[in-house]
Amino acid sequence: MTYCVGLRLDRGLVFMSDTRTNAGVDNISKYRKMFTWNAPGDRTIVIMTAGNLATTQAVVSVLQERTKAPEDRSPSILEVPSMFQAARLVGNTLREVIEDSAPGTEPEAESKFRATIILGGQIAGAEPRLFLIYPEGNFVEASAETPFFQIGETKYGRPILIRAYEPDMSFEAAVKLMMVSFDSTIKANLSVGLPLDLLLYETDQLDITSQRRIEDDDPYFNLISDNWGEALKFAFGSLPDYKL
Repeated sequence: MTYCVGLRLDRGLVFMSDTRTNAGVDNISKYRKMFTWNAPGDRTIVIMTAGNLATTQAVVSVLQERTKAPEDRSPSILEVPSMFQAARLVGNTLREVIEDSAPGTEPEAESKFRATIILGGQIAGAEPRLFLIYPEGNFVEASAETPFFQIGETKYGRPILIRAYEPDMSFEAAVKLMMVSFDSTIKANLSVGLPLDLLLYETDQLDITSQRRIEDDDPYFNLISDNWGEALKFAFGSLPDYKL
């Protein structure tokens, strides 16, 4: 299992993903689930992956390979003219990898190779955009009504996002919101865990300047985790008791 969130703000885009994968309680590993393609001044593209690990790694490998010799392996994610076309490229690649992994099998067998992807970023001359890409290769785009996407283990971290998100919030507040969402998920599901990868993208920056890994001993994350737990206890205690 995994947990990834892509958030659209007035200021730009925020991405966060965990790094835990598991194939049973005795087989837990760490794999990066956030990947970037960056051409300063032209484009910054980020994807986060959830689902079958072999499928997601194959998709990323295909996309990376096409950037190394785009004249021979077109289309390249570094050459598509728009984020919409980038979403189509990633969606088609995901669908093709799944079909190649389970040729001629029943849908139930094919489902073992399924994966979902969050894609976001900006290409020069257009606004930043954020997409959720499904295993079938189709996708939806974030909007004012749906300003964030989650993939993986989504249910535990969703309530705080719904209640606290504001489109004009600062990056600092957005990171705090993301950390509370991830802390809630980590506390409720052992298949999601640190380290976390964080990337902040500011509109029209067209470069990656704010990206970091949050380790288990990160003082700010641990402060948020401890204080959020105490704040919940205080809020619960301040509610009126039920009258018998």
